[in-house]
Amino acid sequence: MTKEISLNQLKDFQAQLEARPEHSVVERAVTKNGIFKSAADYRAEVNMDPVFSIDLDTGDVANQKQSGRCWMFAALNTMRHQMKDNFRVAKDFELSQSYTFFWDKLEKSNYFYENVLKTADLPTSDRKVAWLMTTPQQDGGQWDMFMAIVEKYGVVPKSVMPESFSSSASREFNATLNLKLRKDAVELRELVATGTSEADIQARKEKMLAEVYRMAAYSFGEPPTKFDFEYRDTDNNYHLDRDLTPQEFFKKYVGWNLDDYVSIINAPTADKPYNHMYTVEMLGNVVNGRPVRHLNVDMDTFRKISIAQLKAGESVWFGSDVGQESDRQKGILDTNLYHKDELFGVDLSMSKAERLDYAQSLMTHAMVLTGVDLVDDKPTKWKVENSWGDKVGNNGFFVMSDDWMEEFCYQVVVNKKYLPQELQEVLKEEPKVLAPWDPMGALA
Repeated sequence: MTKEISLNQLKDFQAQLEARPEHSVVERAVTKNGIFKSAADYRAEVNMDPVFSIDLDTGDVANQKQSGRCWMFAALNTMRHQMKDNFRVAKDFELSQSYTFFWDKLEKSNYFYENVLKTADLPTSDRKVAWLMTTPQQDGGQWDMFMAIVEKYGVVPKSVMPESFSSSASREFNATLNLKLRKDAVELRELVATGTSEADIQARKEKMLAEVYRMAAYSFGEPPTKFDFEYRDTDNNYHLDRDLTPQEFFKKYVGWNLDDYVSIINAPTADKPYNHMYTVEMLGNVVNGRPVRHLNVDMDTFRKISIAQLKAGESVWFGSDVGQESDRQKGILDTNLYHKDELFGVDLSMSKAERLDYAQSLMTHAMVLTGVDLVDDKPTKWKVENSWGDKVGNNGFFVMSDDWMEEFCYQVVVNKKYLPQELQEVLKEEPKVLAPWDPMGALA
């Protein structure tokens, strides 16, 4: 039986409020300064001093500007970190984020069309169809999705395909492309409903993709097929490498075996036992490309493999819920940054699993671990390279407490050689398929 709030209850609520001795002080503070400033703890800033026992020199930070390309920036940053060490490129050298953005938009469009066709026999009220139409494509992505782009298209220096208006501020392009994709979905579903042949449907889809290609080319510029790589190293020596394809450039200057790098998650929910593999239905970009695969482990393992890679001199891509307990301007990620529970006198505590299960948290942003402070061989805080430019944090670098990692970090990408042998064997396991809306399918 439903029950409304009564006038007597309201009188009781007011009496309880006025009975609290701190009532007037807290009310004045919060109404004047807001919740976060009133609940801020200055000691968090003291404890998050940016000094680390392991501190990789990774060069200057990049800036994704008004776009959701953090996952690309973080992945390309880990690649350029090694280029800096191996080829002594300048500290401000970057790989082109616009190049991979172009191909991701085209591939996501094709992936969307294929999912529309797969679900064409379902009503638009079906949850899967509704989920598809809510956001046909967006800027975000997963590590494996980025690797699928690199495997197919390679990478290029930023000098070869620089930023455009739409790559740096993607809202207009996304709104226009999503309008087109939804319109195309109407047509594709109608073609299936009227019994159109598979060949004719695919022919119509190809015309749709040609239109998407045109839109992307007008917005980002056409991606290069061959180029010259020209640069001066940190010793001022001149280098020129001519007639490279993007794939050749990747093999020569990045040189990764992409199969070596695997996604490790920490999702302590009942439906995802540790030490097993998971994937997410309808999550991806390149059709028949590299699938999204996650190995779920406990936080102790999560930390250990991250530290092992940092000790080896290699930065670590990671995904987290960056909006939780964070100060963007100061560059601090710390569970003790704000004491909102003390401010309001209410219990706001939730477990990591509860936050995932009840939609309080999910992965929203990808960054790069470039250092860690070990005290008695235990991590206390982590150095984080962000992609929000050098005007925030410590020249663009953030400090993350180990407690914050425990609560709000969900994914790291490491070379599988840092995994214990028994977990390397688990990587061969056929993954359990999670629902499209599972929080582990969230895009950074």
